[in-house]
Amino acid sequence: MISKSAFLAGLLTVSATFASAIGADTSSFGPELQGFAYPYPLEQFSFSSQRQTLRMAYMDVRPKNANGRTAVLLHGKNFCAATWKGTIDALAAAGYRVVAPDQIGFCKSSKPERYQYTFQQLARNTHALLASLGVKTATLIAHSTGGMLAVRYALMYPAETGQLVLIDPIGLEDWKAKGVPAISVDEWYERELKTNADGIRRYEQATYYAGQWSADYEPWVQMLAGLNNGPGKELVAWNSALIYDMIYAQPVFYEFPKIKVPTLLMIGDKDNTAIGKEYAAPEIRATLGNYPELAKRAAELIPGATLVEFPDLGHAPQIQDPAAFHEALIKGLLP
Repeated sequence: MISKSAFLAGLLTVSATFASAIGADTSSFGPELQGFAYPYPLEQFSFSSQRQTLRMAYMDVRPKNANGRTAVLLHGKNFCAATWKGTIDALAAAGYRVVAPDQIGFCKSSKPERYQYTFQQLARNTHALLASLGVKTATLIAHSTGGMLAVRYALMYPAETGQLVLIDPIGLEDWKAKGVPAISVDEWYERELKTNADGIRRYEQATYYAGQWSADYEPWVQMLAGLNNGPGKELVAWNSALIYDMIYAQPVFYEFPKIKVPTLLMIGDKDNTAIGKEYAAPEIRATLGNYPELAKRAAELIPGATLVEFPDLGHAPQIQDPAAFHEALIKGLLP
């Protein structure tokens, strides 16, 4: 296990490097994020999918005083399992076994040259991982794009989902139906090839952190920038393009009334995420990503859902204000 001090030292090194060359892409990591440290030991789940062998990286953290429950953390599009460190620590302290995977196409997991990305496929991959670990029932705690995956998982495996916790999930609206134009995979690919630290930082400050910025956020900028700046950047960009196409084309919004598991919605009201909104006409763009409104509607559509709002936080409340977020999370988990 990597000690907390060693992990923080690694992050500080990244931040210090950035500080010495602000505005530059200072990091370079391998196509499976080689060179970027994770807070806990990584394991690999190998499995066959779509006529190829793939590897799914994950952390499996056991608590000192187990409560008999397992929490599975599902990351967002621009996040990795490593960004869950604070949540892993809070859950483990509360007695949860915590499994935090990197989905196929992300971070330290395989990035295939060809793959049909669907939320059903990612749910099956995750289910297979949990079965290999002997996890029969889990609390799904999912953020951003992970929220769309978690909804699909809960619809496919309701008997094995103890509770659904959705943290600023995307997919609370159907962007295509609202007028966001279709973007081809080739266009997404060209866009992703241009990804750099400056662009990531500007977007995250405006959307994830409600206009605020802290040095604590910089390692996650470098994580993404280094992945997109490394020797496998074309493969990274291609998988990212396929994933964006999946997100746009496979809404889960219409199936919210079918969810049969207890659901907790945790929403930063300053969030304004909407996939492809920059391609929409100004009058349409202004109607997208209204999270206070979207969250209330989702809570009405999902049977028995509980809504917790953070008025001053953005798309990533677990990172922006970890103390407030984790207090609310632990309080909201079923006994």
